[in-house]
Amino acid sequence: MGRLEALARSCHPLPSVAVTVVATVLAAAVGRSAAGLVAVAAAVLAGQLSVGWLNDLLDAGRDARVGRADKPVATGVVSRRVVAVATVVAAVAAVGLSLLSGVDATLLHVVMLCSAWAYDLGVKAMAFSVVPYALSFGLLPAFVTLGGPDGRWPPLWLMAAAAVLGSAAHFANVIPDLDDDAATGVRGLPHRIGGTASACVAAALAVITGVVLAVGPPGPVTAAGLVAVPLSVLILVLGRLRGRRPGSRANFTALLAVAVLDVALLIITGGVELGGAVS
Repeated sequence: MGRLEALARSCHPLPSVAVTVVATVLAAAVGRSAAGLVAVAAAVLAGQLSVGWLNDLLDAGRDARVGRADKPVATGVVSRRVVAVATVVAAVAAVGLSLLSGVDATLLHVVMLCSAWAYDLGVKAMAFSVVPYALSFGLLPAFVTLGGPDGRWPPLWLMAAAAVLGSAAHFANVIPDLDDDAATGVRGLPHRIGGTASACVAAALAVITGVVLAVGPPGPVTAAGLVAVPLSVLILVLGRLRGRRPGSRANFTALLAVAVLDVALLIITGGVELGGAVS
């Protein structure tokens, strides 16, 4: 594995790309130009890279103790110095690129990043570990809209839905690592309530996200909302039933599927609302 590949694997690539795609699609709904879309995508991606690299850098010692062979920093495939430099460069780039969306959007992005960095720096091991996820995700639509043509805040229901979805992501993201985290002294909220309860909380929050997105916009519930919410419940029930088998990952897979539905609904409802407001 080369250094560049190791760096790519150390930045939590899937979440980084997913958050960047969602932000870019919302920016398109706000009416950002092609240059504006690139600015949003670049700023958000740089911020996500800094958060992911910082996470693996700080966790390298713990990951090494539990034998995480999938962590290039912990295994020494890429040096901590290289990852530290990459983290700083990405953080500076995230702030600089945010300025292309205006001062207000930049300040908000700094708040989002400080929240995410705080999680990496120790909040992840505290009882309120979900707060950075809720705050950073909840402010993402505002970062997009404040940099839009009219520089306005998004509707509260959209920010609330993003915050709830971010909270669900926290519980879902931690579940696979509960045992390793416990062995190294990390005791965030999911660790304190246990894997089963965390899975239930994540599922409930994912459904609540769909409900908020369905009923939040003014006017009657859209066809997308009418389909997405009951479909989410059905997927989670099926996942729960299939997940009773030893070693099954059906629960986690079902939760990921519902998260994808929520993101799609977020883009559809948020896009319609924001796009209609600027047209």
